[in-house]
Amino acid sequence: MALPLAGTAAAEPARPAAKLFDVTEFGARGDGVTIDTAAINRAVDAAAKHGGTVFFPAGTYASYSVHLKSNVALYLAHNATLLAAAPANGRGYDPAEQPGAGNSYQDFGHSHWHNSLIWGENLVNVTIGGPGTIDGEGLVSGGSQESQPLQGNKAIALKLCRNVVIRDVTMVNGGHFCILPTGVDNFRIDNVVIDTNRDGIDIDCCKNVRISNTTVNSPADDAIVLKSSYALGYVRDTENVTIDNCFVSGYDLGTLVDGTYKTAAFGRTGRIKCGTESNGGFKNIAISNVVFEHCRGLAFETVDGGALEDITVSNITMRDVQMPIFFRLGSRMRGPAGIPVGTLRRVSIANVIAHNSDPRYPSAIAGIPGHRIEDVRISNVRHHMVGGLTMNGIPENPPEVENAYPEPSMFGPLPAFGFFLRHVDGVTLDNVEVRYEQQDLRPAFALRDVVDADFHHVKADKAPGTPTFVLDDVSDFRVTTSRPVADTQLDQTGHSEL
Repeated sequence: MALPLAGTAAAEPARPAAKLFDVTEFGARGDGVTIDTAAINRAVDAAAKHGGTVFFPAGTYASYSVHLKSNVALYLAHNATLLAAAPANGRGYDPAEQPGAGNSYQDFGHSHWHNSLIWGENLVNVTIGGPGTIDGEGLVSGGSQESQPLQGNKAIALKLCRNVVIRDVTMVNGGHFCILPTGVDNFRIDNVVIDTNRDGIDIDCCKNVRISNTTVNSPADDAIVLKSSYALGYVRDTENVTIDNCFVSGYDLGTLVDGTYKTAAFGRTGRIKCGTESNGGFKNIAISNVVFEHCRGLAFETVDGGALEDITVSNITMRDVQMPIFFRLGSRMRGPAGIPVGTLRRVSIANVIAHNSDPRYPSAIAGIPGHRIEDVRISNVRHHMVGGLTMNGIPENPPEVENAYPEPSMFGPLPAFGFFLRHVDGVTLDNVEVRYEQQDLRPAFALRDVVDADFHHVKADKAPGTPTFVLDDVSDFRVTTSRPVADTQLDQTGHSEL
């Protein structure tokens, strides 16, 4: 699947009109060998005095930590690359900050910003633009190594900033996090291409965020992920976020930008997700016009006490995915003691096509005992599963694993091929079709501890002798104008098969 990539257009965008500070005039060599950190930071300091643009002409600029400043833009020209150098000869990236309050509640990478290729804190009016490339080759991507002195683990890290734009660049090998804004408001990413192994874009504790026209390939982690961690030492919601006109995938590392699009078996990540870090909440989120390929699907997770609410999703296509739609309200509770279990409610999903999905993991909406997911509406959805499974070895009531890390595979293969719903209050499926390629001996829909469920104009494949619906401890259930099930209304049922 060929896609236009940022930085490969024939015509270079017009250079910014502000005063330019050419890094080569401050001593940068751009030969890919010389460490140009000091020269680049001298250019940044000069631009910061009156506001201006740090200009990278064609060349490869090996560097360690670049210190962003307010009212400064970084501009990488066509064939310009800012290269994260590997630490050597006692030189490397800025030290990570000393541990702060709440650091134990999220991974090391979430809690530190200075040990990055480009970082800034308490800044306003910052732009990073292309069409050049940011290559994090010398960054580490996790494990114990990332906390070692001189190591860098993020391409871009921003903390408590405002009015930030990243646009028109290509980013490869982004380390643990390619882009990590924490507590950043009025943040925009536009026309960026990312091909990395771990997280592509992590939006943490941010407000007023726009991610548009962006491509993210991340086979071993999330492509675009919203988080609400305790990294700032206090709870802060992620809210007012739009993600639109994007492409996410889990191709082999580097094969998006080189156009070969190599793939392995099901199990790649590369998805869009809310969570896992969810001490704060996720509110007012709109996701639209996104293509998923060879990755996991949408995931909405709150497991650390946060409120996930008022979410809309529309116009999504997925191919070769694992679990197209995954809702999880859990009680991992990785945060300060005494915080109650969170809430997940008021989510609408419309106009989704998922083709060739992993048969083990259909879509799931799963709360926990005593804490139901509320008010979910799904309409105009077509799920095409690979199928071919039976109920042999699959429990009708999978383990609750209330405190576990949330993933589509957390329950094992599920006892339905279309949708599995458990601990839900208020769910509507309208004009939903679930089909399989190979005959599947599981029901299309399995509901357990569900209140107020409406199924209208639903179509499902059905193997001989296999029910379409299996209902356990379900009340206020209705199915109308659906095939192959007759109209049915149940006020209460302990167990029914339709």
